[in-house]
Amino acid sequence: MRYLALAADYDETIAAQGQVRMETFAALSLLRKSGRRTILVTGRELPDLRRVCPRLDLFDRVVAENGALLYRPQTGEEVALAGPPQAALVERLRELGIPVSAGRSLVATREPHHAAVVEAVRSLRLDLEVVRNNGAVMLLPPGVDKRSGLSVALSELGLSLRNTVAVGDAENDEAMLGASECGVAVANARASVKEVADLVLREHRGHGVEELIARLINDDLRSVLLARHALLVGERRDGTGLRISPAARVLIAGPSGKATAAARLLAGVVAAGYQCCLVMDGRRVEGVPCVGSSGWAPSIDAVLRLLQRPNLHAAACLTAVPLRERPAFLDALLPRLQQMRSRLGRPHWIVIDEAHQHFPREAEPPTRTLQRGLGGVLLLTAHPERLSAAVLQGVDTVLAAGDRPEETLRPFGQGRPEPLLEGEVLSWSNGQIEPLRMLAGEP
Repeated sequence: MRYLALAADYDETIAAQGQVRMETFAALSLLRKSGRRTILVTGRELPDLRRVCPRLDLFDRVVAENGALLYRPQTGEEVALAGPPQAALVERLRELGIPVSAGRSLVATREPHHAAVVEAVRSLRLDLEVVRNNGAVMLLPPGVDKRSGLSVALSELGLSLRNTVAVGDAENDEAMLGASECGVAVANARASVKEVADLVLREHRGHGVEELIARLINDDLRSVLLARHALLVGERRDGTGLRISPAARVLIAGPSGKATAAARLLAGVVAAGYQCCLVMDGRRVEGVPCVGSSGWAPSIDAVLRLLQRPNLHAAACLTAVPLRERPAFLDALLPRLQQMRSRLGRPHWIVIDEAHQHFPREAEPPTRTLQRGLGGVLLLTAHPERLSAAVLQGVDTVLAAGDRPEETLRPFGQGRPEPLLEGEVLSWSNGQIEPLRMLAGEP
């Protein structure tokens, strides 16, 4: 599965006029039985939410007060994610006759009091953000919103935003939808929410969430194209960019220049929030914990322990592993990584240096080691002619660096482009061979 978590707003998303249909609760239960996690993310205060929603047990985590409070339904624990409300502000608003409620961190009222609230915050010189949501006016510390609260909840569950679907209807949902891998708007959502969403549902409110859950269970949203997450690799001579899927299978080959090309590609992967597992021979990457050295072979369990943290990458150094034993090491590692991907959706990218040593032509790898659809794969080699035919057939993008790149791309097509300019590589993607200038700047 690619999508392992559903984050849903409450009012006018799973609920209509504060009430949730039994059919929506049943759909949430089915989603959990599929192995996915559910997270409720709402602007309501927790006591009020408990009053209107009798099935909070269907959620692995609840983020209340628009990101300021985390609730664990299984244990009843509450964790404040921001400081307490400013007593002076609550007092001032009440003096002005404005109806106000104060939660653990949130201060809230409703229209038409927005202008008066903004003036009160200014006059008291408070550093607060004023958030509007379907007629509600909420005040929170800077940086506290549904995205920040959802991130904390996912971290507790060992999951990533890159494996999350978020659904909502109102302005305060936009940050959450934009941060998630797939942002979804119910049919009754505001126009601004539909504009940022990757998918707009046909149905309204709970009916729409039921529609979304059915699609998640049936095909893991494979039919939803996520153009905004396509990774920019480089620029063609006509000025257009070459973009690849976050689940692409890329080969970078050539006698020189492949490390720089790979680093520039991976810089974009990491900047987009995807987790990487690197299998390398001696080379270290700054900021990436490395298991193994020239004196000792890496432990697969140690690599997997590092990858349990969604925001951490990991590298396995194979310098101490004899060449003849490296295919067997990878045959042991890759199934464990695939199992982790099935369970947590990570690591999103598996990077294998000196790929011809791990997938030699004379020893075809089992197809299970490079399953499609669960994440990206990047292979590096100076000797593509030594790679297994099965691996070459599974590649969808090739970048050829160094001298005579047309030789590298011979197995993929007959194109003979013009001589390359300085800084260009030869690329093959979607059956086309063309020059490509990699992303500018030092990786």
